[in-house]
Amino acid sequence: MTSYKNFTPQTASIDIRRAQDRFHTRIDWLDSNHSFSFGGHYDPLNTHHGLLLVSNDDVVQPGMGFMTHPHRDMEIVTWVLNGELEHRDSEGNSGLLYPGLAQRMSAGTGIWHSEMNPHHDEAVHFIQMWVPPDTERVMPGYEQLDINAQLDRGGLVPIASGRGHDAAIAIRQKGAVLWGGRLKPGESVLIPDAPFVHVFIAKGSAELENEGRLNTGDAARLTAAGARRLTADSQMGAEVLVWETAQNFVF
Repeated sequence: MTSYKNFTPQTASIDIRRAQDRFHTRIDWLDSNHSFSFGGHYDPLNTHHGLLLVSNDDVVQPGMGFMTHPHRDMEIVTWVLNGELEHRDSEGNSGLLYPGLAQRMSAGTGIWHSEMNPHHDEAVHFIQMWVPPDTERVMPGYEQLDINAQLDRGGLVPIASGRGHDAAIAIRQKGAVLWGGRLKPGESVLIPDAPFVHVFIAKGSAELENEGRLNTGDAARLTAAGARRLTADSQMGAEVLVWETAQNFVF
């Protein structure tokens, strides 16, 4: 059974994780960087942050991908950065994912799916993130929503939420929200104040208040650190993904 620990950490901390220090998997069709222990990569001190269990930064070569495979009792959010990704699952859902289209798959009692690059002339680059559901053994589900218009207005936009935000896909986890932003050069946003916050720089670079510069692939793990300002690079801007969770996962 899934186990959570509801509490506000007493000690504030910010842990900066650099892109080059992530676990790395490379095979002929896949180049993947893992922010946390995943597959054959395991570090008992790096298994999650709050409720975020998986954050994989994947590049899949043309015409290739993840063949049909199963999942269970997990909320899986996929966010495409470049290219397109084709989803098909055993519940009859299918979709072509592209930048700005939020997608959530609730594995529930069990689901099989594939994720393929349908193109033969370009790779697809995407981030896939997993959080546990707050209710296990529910029926599998699928949802997708284009939020490009919201992103174009600036600031942080709720991509996936268990709290009923507008313009977000719903996840079955009341303790978690994923925010995203395509920050224009020099644009500044306030990172949420939550017990656990994971800031990931998907593109470009940004300055995290009192912590310095974060470049593409870098992450900051905030624990009870309060709201911090994040300012996009003055030349290139930044695309960011920010998870806030009110609970901690206990294995």
